[in-house]
This record gives sequence, structure tokens and C-alpha cells, in this order.
Amino acid sequence: MVLDARVTDYDVLRVFCGPRGEYGNELGVVREGSVLPERDERQAFAAKLGFSETVFVDDPERGVIDIYTPSVRLPFAGYPCVGAAWLLDVPELVTPAGVVGTRLDGEFTWIEARPEWPEPRTLRRYDTAAEVDALPVPPPGEWLYAWAWEDEAAGRIRARGFPGRGDGIEEDEATGAAALQLTAQLGRALNIIQGKGSQLLTAPQPEGWIELGGRTLLER
Repeated sequence: MVLDARVTDYDVLRVFCGPRGEYGNELGVVREGSVLPERDERQAFAAKLGFSETVFVDDPERGVIDIYTPSVRLPFAGYPCVGAAWLLDVPELVTPAGVVGTRLDGEFTWIEARPEWPEPRTLRRYDTAAEVDALPVPPPGEWLYAWAWEDEAAGRIRARGFPGRGDGIEEDEATGAAALQLTAQLGRALNIIQGKGSQLLTAPQPEGWIELGGRTLLER
């Protein structure tokens, strides 16, 4: 399938991979965002690509990016920012929501952002990880982040994310925005296993900022 004849190449990353490089959420990155300058063109490309999110890079040196799901444009999102930070290797990213700090630390890429930037999700706690694992996909209408402690003392959490937009993404493999919001709510560093086995790390920072980190691999 030809997505758009003007886009001759794009990268596919997996963000928030497990410790052996498995799992992670697929992310499309169009490094030459100027080939699709209009929002409706970008939205159509993201819908055809079909990943949870797609990034268009408008200025690689300054880190200016534009983020889309298959159905909506987002002012900020966690896993696209982690992936773009890894790919572009810049000290910050510029999103419509604000400037995101970035840093690389060994196998992990970290961003620093504010939990109020993304739209609120329903953060629903369950008693056990087994309950989270057994959840069916809920009907559209609510962005549900289901979570449970695996080891509260160690900050380990089991989570699943259901966007509820009705755009073909029934379950999100790794959701940085929800991880930011849960970290702000709990007020502590977290080690989150989401989806089939993606890993997200978080840590509260001064003045309400949250650091979010994970592994990124180039798929193509």
C-alpha cells in the first residue's frame, strides 16, 4: 500500500522495549516533516500507517515535532517524545504543549515533562496484576489506564492502556502520558510493565515535573 507518494522514507521505532529488546510500542517517524506540511495530510498519513502514534519532525536541530494518533493531533505524548529524543539526539524537544527536556543514559532515553500536558486519563486501580491481565477491551468512550501493584515497596506496577477512541487502536502497548499522570498521583518513582511486556520508568522531579524513560530500538 502506498501511504503517500511524497513520503519516500520513514523510520519505525519500538519504544519502551523490555530488557532484551522485546515488545515496545511501534512509532512512525517522518524525519522530513516538510513533505507533508498540512495537518490534514499528516492526519491522513498517520491513519494509513496505523500505529498508536506518528511523529513529524519539523526542525531536527531544534527538536520541533508534531504528533498524531490515527484520529487526532496531540499537543504532547510520552512514547513519541522518548522515541524522537533517541532518534534525534537533541537536548530538548519542542511540542505544542511545551519544551520537553531530554537526556540519554546508557540504554535508556529520558524525557522530562509535565503530567498536565496530555489529556487526563481514567487511572483505575485493581487489586492484583492478574485482574489487570484478565481485563477485556472496554467499549469506546473512555481512555482507561488500568493498573495494579506487583510490588508496592519496590514501586513495580502492572498496567494496560485502552485509548477508547474507536480508531483501530484498542490497546496501547506502552503509554508514557498515563505513566506521567500516575507518577504524579502516587508521588513516587515507578517501574511499570505495560501491555505484553513493555517497560516504562518514571521519577518525580522538582516543581511538578516528571522524568520518563525507556529503551528504544530501530525496527526499520
